[in-house]
Amino acid sequence: MENRILGLHHITAIAGNAQRNYNFYTKVLGLRLVKKTVNFDDPGTYHFYYGDETGSAGTILTFFPWEGIGQGNTGSGMATNIGYSVPEGSLDFWADRFKQFNVKHESADQRFGEQLLAFQDPDGLKFELIVSPAADNRKGWETKDVTADVATKGFHSITLTVKNATPTAKILTDIFGYKLLKQEGNRYRFITDAIENASVVDIIEAPNLAAGRGAAGTNHHVAFRVKDDNILMEFREKIASKGLGITPKIDRDYFFSLYFREPGGVLFELATDNPGFTTDEPLNELGTSLKLPKQYENSRKQIEEVLPVLQ
Repeated sequence: MENRILGLHHITAIAGNAQRNYNFYTKVLGLRLVKKTVNFDDPGTYHFYYGDETGSAGTILTFFPWEGIGQGNTGSGMATNIGYSVPEGSLDFWADRFKQFNVKHESADQRFGEQLLAFQDPDGLKFELIVSPAADNRKGWETKDVTADVATKGFHSITLTVKNATPTAKILTDIFGYKLLKQEGNRYRFITDAIENASVVDIIEAPNLAAGRGAAGTNHHVAFRVKDDNILMEFREKIASKGLGITPKIDRDYFFSLYFREPGGVLFELATDNPGFTTDEPLNELGTSLKLPKQYENSRKQIEEVLPVLQ
C-alpha cells in the first residue's frame, strides 16, 4: 500500500433508539456488532460499530443512537446515501427479506451499469445494495439467515449531496487522489485505484436543495482510510495547506483520526488502520461487552446505569 487514501474507512450515522438500531443491523441486515462503546463527547450515549468478522476498514458502519433525538432531514451538505456491495444474484433475497421485516424499499434499479436495491433503515437512513460487475472477494459476516452467498461484503460507495460539486470534487481529486470516472445527469462518480473495494464516491450537485438537519436517519460524517499515523499526518499538512481547518490527531482507541469540513459542508474524517478492534477484546468476543475510553473507566457504574440495556 502506498501513501494514499485507501478508499472508505467507516461511515458514522445517527439513530434514535439503541435497541431498534441493534436489532435492525444485526438481525435484519446480518452485520456483526464488532464494538460496543460510548460517544467520546457524550458518554451517556452508545457508539455502535457494525461490520465484518474483524471490523475491516471499508466495512464499518457506526452509530450514535441518541435516544429520542427526533427525526433529521437529509439535504445538501451531507452524505446522503450509503452503498453496500452484495453478491450477484442476491437482490431477490434482499427484496423478499425487506418485505418480511416491513423494511421500506424500492424496486430494483440500475445506475452506471450496476444493479441496485434502495432501502431505508427504521430511522429513514438511506442505503443501496449494489451488485458491481467488478469482483468483490471480501467475505461478509454470516448469520443463520444471511449466508455468504447473499451477505453484504462492505461498502461499495458513499453519496455526497452538495450545492456545487466542483469544490468538493477538488478535495477528492487534488488531495485524496480520486479520479472522475463518469457522469449521469447531476451525479458524478469518482473512484480511486489505490484499493479494490469501498473505492467509490458519488457527488450529487443539487444547487436548490435545502441544507440537511442532522438527527436520526442522517449521516454524521464519512471517514477515509489511511494506513497509519505517519501517513495521516502527511495528509494533515496537505489539507491545512489548502486553508481548510483541520483538527489535531485524535486517539479514538481503535484508530487515529483527523476531522475537517470539506467546502460543500460534509464532515470528513481520515482514520488509520491501526491499532484495530482487537486491541481490547479478542476476535471471537468482539462486541460482546461494553468497552469504555480510558478517561471514562472510573465512571463505568454511572455510565452503565444511564445507557439503555440491550436485549
